[in-house]
Amino acid sequence: MKKSAQATINDVARLAGVSKKTVSRVINRSPLLNEETRERVEKVIAEIGYVPNPQARALALRRNFLIGLIHDNPNPHMVLNVQHGLLEVLRDTEFELIVHPVDRGSPTMLDDIRRFLERQRPYGVMLLPPISENDSLADLCSEIGTRYVRMGSAPFDEAGHMVASNDREAVRGAVGHLVEMGHRRIGLVLGPHGFRSAFERSQGYEAAMEDADIPLQRTLIAQGDYTFESGMRAAERLLDLSPRPTAVFCSNDAMAAGVLHTARQRGLDVPRDLSIVGFDDTTIASYLWPPLTTVRWPIATMARAAALKLIGDGEDEESAESLFVSTLIRRASVAQATD
Repeated sequence: MKKSAQATINDVARLAGVSKKTVSRVINRSPLLNEETRERVEKVIAEIGYVPNPQARALALRRNFLIGLIHDNPNPHMVLNVQHGLLEVLRDTEFELIVHPVDRGSPTMLDDIRRFLERQRPYGVMLLPPISENDSLADLCSEIGTRYVRMGSAPFDEAGHMVASNDREAVRGAVGHLVEMGHRRIGLVLGPHGFRSAFERSQGYEAAMEDADIPLQRTLIAQGDYTFESGMRAAERLLDLSPRPTAVFCSNDAMAAGVLHTARQRGLDVPRDLSIVGFDDTTIASYLWPPLTTVRWPIATMARAAALKLIGDGEDEESAESLFVSTLIRRASVAQATD
């Protein structure tokens, strides 16, 4: 066939000896294809001058080639890492990313999201915690016919709609590391009320203390909200205790930075006087001094998997990984207990 502006996806499929679905996968840079098939289809596309028309395809599908990121999360580092992971997959495809922040405290949140989905008609959406934990939101996506993937600190949906981490076990191991270093008065800075991640991480802390036969002391637990400032406030309370903790586990890196800042203000040496462990392994963890020992939450990897589920053809969604393991990254903010 000569080059023609009228070349269609059917022409490509026929000449390459594949299905239209396979051609779509090549266009969308799906990793589910072998190189021989990809090269054969790309060669036909180049030979006949086929140019995909996303507007026409969107009209036929009654969906735009948009992937929505819906969130209400106070941790900007986490949201940024999710965006990076999504864009790694969407780059060089027909899809674009659109970010839609919401207010989970608003009584009209679901109505607001409904208007967003009906107005923008995204191909699919990724839902970040804590709103991802709202079953009514998942039901809304299903009702409208919008693909969705939920991100969480534990599985709470089918594999095709879920990317989850093992927060409880990861924190159990991190606090267990502090115990191995001789610490027994270990403080905990909680995440915000209503976040599944905060609950899972606190349960990991409690499990580690139980493993070590260390009685749980509620005075060693301080409330936080995943912000630097809340870490400072939590540290003020914990470091006022007598005796004070010799180590603190913080439910995210931003709060760990706040604890470190307050400890320094009080003239404490980290880690000699106070060991600190965070969670996330965002950029801030390696920029602090001393560099922060923290649990690496595979945020970008989870986002990449979510994107693959969203732009897949429906048959391969569950073949993509759904459970991701967080690991402890040991740096310089933990030392052997001295008392």
